[in-house]
Amino acid sequence: MYKLFDIQDRVVVITGGTGVLGSAIAGYLAKQGARIALLGRNAERGINIISTIEKDGGQAMFLQADVLNIEQLEQACATVMEKFGRVDALLNAAGGNMPGATIAPDKTIFDLDADAFQQVMNLNLTGTLIPTQVFLKPMARQKHGAVVNFSSMSAFRPLTRVAGYGVAKAGVSNFTAYMATEVAKKFSPDIRVNAIAPGFFLTEQNRTLLTNEDGSWTERGHDIIRQTPMNRMGNPDDLFGTIHYLISDASRFVTGTVAVVDGGFNVFSI
Repeated sequence: MYKLFDIQDRVVVITGGTGVLGSAIAGYLAKQGARIALLGRNAERGINIISTIEKDGGQAMFLQADVLNIEQLEQACATVMEKFGRVDALLNAAGGNMPGATIAPDKTIFDLDADAFQQVMNLNLTGTLIPTQVFLKPMARQKHGAVVNFSSMSAFRPLTRVAGYGVAKAGVSNFTAYMATEVAKKFSPDIRVNAIAPGFFLTEQNRTLLTNEDGSWTERGHDIIRQTPMNRMGNPDDLFGTIHYLISDASRFVTGTVAVVDGGFNVFSI
């Protein structure tokens, strides 16, 4: 019997794999039988994540690499191919923000740091492009595969403060749509490119923005909850089903989309 959601033995490469969301997704996919290649800059954390996956019976490897360093990524790809022989899916989960690329309530556009803005653009947008260029090559040879980029709520409408991040993530959504046609027409219609747009999830990067030292919500945290019909922040496992769907044959006729997982935040209005 054909199993639409079967990802047994599929090789999944995850950039930003040492982050809260990337590591949780890696653990879930490994339990579903996927073979995981986890990429990140923090070797100690990466090795610990892999150790946990292997203790649970999963197959995984960690490769230290920066998403903006093509030489490191090409070496990582070569290592993945040597060990696993193929690449079936790429999750471009690396990304982030920095203070200089934001505009606080008491600041204006004139306070925006252009260098920080560019760094955020590089990390989120160029950091999606370069891994795609590297890990798409084995998919093109196989004529089969799936790429899942990570977009954001800020790609749909400009949110206050996150000026650089919003522009970068809007670019990720646009790049996703562009690449869907590019790969289907030039390589194979069985290579699909989609994106996921998480709502608000607590991570190490946004924790101080959304929570106070005592764990209570900041004003911004309260604003997010108020505008989320499901009345909570997301948990990492809220992403698992959508990711699983997008890399499995269940979504074999789906490409160029941005799947929203946000508890209703993006459709809320008053």
